[in-house]
Amino acid sequence: MSARSSRCRANAATREPRGAGAASTARRRVVVAAAGAALAGVMPGVARGQDAAYPSRPVTMVVPFPPGGVADLVGRPVAAALERQLGQPVVVENKAGAGGGLGMQQVARSKPDGHTLLVALSSISILPEADRVLGRPAMYGFRDLVPVARFTADPVVLAVRADAPWKTLADFVADARKRPGQIPYGSSGNYGTMHVPMEMLAGRAGVKLLHVPYTGAGPAVVGLLGGQVDALATGPSSIVQHLKAGKVRVLGSWGGSRLAALPEVPTLKELGLDVEFTQWAGLFVPAGTPEPVVARLRSASKAILSDAQLQQRFETLGTPLQYLDAPEFARFYDHENEVLSEVVRRIGKVE
Repeated sequence: MSARSSRCRANAATREPRGAGAASTARRRVVVAAAGAALAGVMPGVARGQDAAYPSRPVTMVVPFPPGGVADLVGRPVAAALERQLGQPVVVENKAGAGGGLGMQQVARSKPDGHTLLVALSSISILPEADRVLGRPAMYGFRDLVPVARFTADPVVLAVRADAPWKTLADFVADARKRPGQIPYGSSGNYGTMHVPMEMLAGRAGVKLLHVPYTGAGPAVVGLLGGQVDALATGPSSIVQHLKAGKVRVLGSWGGSRLAALPEVPTLKELGLDVEFTQWAGLFVPAGTPEPVVARLRSASKAILSDAQLQQRFETLGTPLQYLDAPEFARFYDHENEVLSEVVRRIGKVE
């Protein structure tokens, strides 16, 4: 055998079988992938880079009522403060209709990535039961929207024009008894946070009032000032400027105690009517929003409590911050859902 033949056989004996190189490469890829997965387990941000980068674009904050109402007056300064925390524009979108239901439904159906937020009032705990009472599909369910932070919680107040004949709640109730169904009051819509407390008052006082629904608190306040309606129940923030200007008078509040901003205004309980109702405003996201995104929003929401511009704005509105973080807010929300659903069932079907 020649020397050349011997060298060829020796090389053949040490050469990898055909396909062995590909198999080795595949094994190396598996090892690298496993190492990457292990690293992601140690460093969650590697696996959830998209969440860690939140927000990656402008955020839309849906206010489910027209401008000028309580939700809008709370939502806009909160949006501005969150913008300073998140480093992205937070754009307020007023989506009015169905007593706030259209805007709430829009957010419930939006992509759960934290780029669509909702500022809702306590009507969020009313409307699903109202839909059931009316025999129609609910626009959203209680679990379709996840509570992130509560910002305010004010008892509503009974406001009338300054030139109204009623100086006290007793005057108002006495007149309503003489003229059943003839005193019109405005609201933000059927079963909204201005409708429910007035029906609670009417039921407890044994009177009948005339309900005039608007598309939001702002238009309802305009209706009061313009003489289209004679009374309304609303959060103090939506009428405080008109109260200071001498255009409206407040006869009572639905609070458990007197408001610090209106210490001269008695509660309905003090006046003999055992009713209580709080209009609160809070931040929600669609169900399914990733936990890191919710955590980022919770952190930003808590941080804005020390924002000087926000504090000044709420002081001007006469609405003190009543902050609840997500766990406490979730428990509060569950309680409100239960209590207010029962109130709606007592009111019954409203055409």
